[in-house]
Amino acid sequence: MMLIPLNSVAQHLQAQNPIIFSDVPDMSMIRVDDTYYMSSTTMHMNPGLPLMKSKDLVNWELIGYGHKALADMDNLNLNNGKNTYGKGSWASSLRYHKGTYYVSTFAQTTGKTYIFMTKDIEKGPWDVKEFKPMMHDHTLFFENDKAYMIWGGGRLNIVELLPDFSGIKPETQHVLIENATLPSAQNGTGGGLPAEGSQLFKVNGKYYLFNISWPPGGMRTVIVHRADQLEGPYEGRVMLQDKGIAQGGLIDMPNGAWYAYLFQDYGAVGRIPFLVPVQWKDGWPILGINGKVPDELDLQPSKGLIPGLVNSDNFDRKEGDPKLPLMWQWNHNPANSLWSVTERKGYLRLRTGRVDGSFLQARNTLTQRTIGPTCTGSIAIEISKMKDGDFAGLSLLQKNYGLLAVHAEEDKRSLIMVNATTGIPEEVARIALNQDKVYLKAECDFTNKRDIANFFYSLDGKKWNAIGTPLKMAYTIPHFMGYRFGLFNYATKIKGGYVDFDYFHIDQTSNN
Repeated sequence: MMLIPLNSVAQHLQAQNPIIFSDVPDMSMIRVDDTYYMSSTTMHMNPGLPLMKSKDLVNWELIGYGHKALADMDNLNLNNGKNTYGKGSWASSLRYHKGTYYVSTFAQTTGKTYIFMTKDIEKGPWDVKEFKPMMHDHTLFFENDKAYMIWGGGRLNIVELLPDFSGIKPETQHVLIENATLPSAQNGTGGGLPAEGSQLFKVNGKYYLFNISWPPGGMRTVIVHRADQLEGPYEGRVMLQDKGIAQGGLIDMPNGAWYAYLFQDYGAVGRIPFLVPVQWKDGWPILGINGKVPDELDLQPSKGLIPGLVNSDNFDRKEGDPKLPLMWQWNHNPANSLWSVTERKGYLRLRTGRVDGSFLQARNTLTQRTIGPTCTGSIAIEISKMKDGDFAGLSLLQKNYGLLAVHAEEDKRSLIMVNATTGIPEEVARIALNQDKVYLKAECDFTNKRDIANFFYSLDGKKWNAIGTPLKMAYTIPHFMGYRFGLFNYATKIKGGYVDFDYFHIDQTSNN
């Protein structure tokens, strides 16, 4: 009889950090009774402002989005050579107050602040109020019947909102903390990333304001300011400096346990969420175990990110099904007249409606997150209706992208691999195609920030052949997002062609 070590059993039954090995940054979290809800950032994606729920803080599922489109404008539509990569809607604030859910965000692209409201966070409907100015990295906070926002970088401001949330109450804006970065400043020096990412909580009658800073030569740092009154004065302390895990806030469980939800920059896969145990001491939230973020947590283990945050799709739709499951997001606003899952049963059809000069300016690239530590995305695509100059296939979307595409040249078809590791796209492989259906695959390895992807093709869906060169993935600030699988079709000469995607399959190697 083989004995299993007790520590092995414990490890198997515990959740592990990161709790989500995928790009879910700028989290804001609440608990309503025994259910947790979380919002995050997806910037230039549509729909945007993803909303998730969980029963255990570890296993999350998408339940909706805050908005379908912020506005109808060239930057958001990829029109006239314009885009909003790395912008769109940023860090949100999720709150529940007197039976209503509120999720607020701001957008550099429009220069506005948005507040979305609903009684039913899973089914809606949502009411929206938008106003200027754009309040960067704000936290929405309710005190009795009044609503406030705190925002800014370094110098933090507070303002009261109008009762109907349509704007700022006149003459209420003022500085709340003159220099919120100060607790993390080394020897009083400035520089680095000033304190931002505000999230305010009230616990046992005291106010706790969470921020992130990045001291020069140091790492991303959690700062907490505490006050007895909303208006202060506030006393600040550094609460965590470990592995660059920072930015977030507090969440409590029905059993009385407390955690901080934070994230870590983890290379090309993006910014990944961690949970950090919190103990209260002398009225302060003490983060971590002896100042460190633990690898294991006394929580239920993860069941994996499929189908909660990503999922395969065979494009079969029954009556009443959504046209696209929540895992899908378009790169910028889509042209809805140019895609369909009903024109041909069991297929996603992408039509071209204009001529584009580059992949990054092409509309209607349909995306899902990549996931760590390793993952594979694969498609089958039918290409007989492409027109001269069309490109269609499977991509890994970021500024330094990689793609495997069918290129139509009059009545000929070629399979090409484009590698933009250097930031400049380069065709590194081309082979002739003599059939109307082809299978494409991309494999990603984010283990220990290796950040390598390789592409493959198959003529029968069984035997796979490597093609091109490895893509060295890099998280670039212009896109400010982890790599995503993308299904695309765009024209370079003649509009009106189309391709049919038979399926998208995603597989992962779990980190648990």
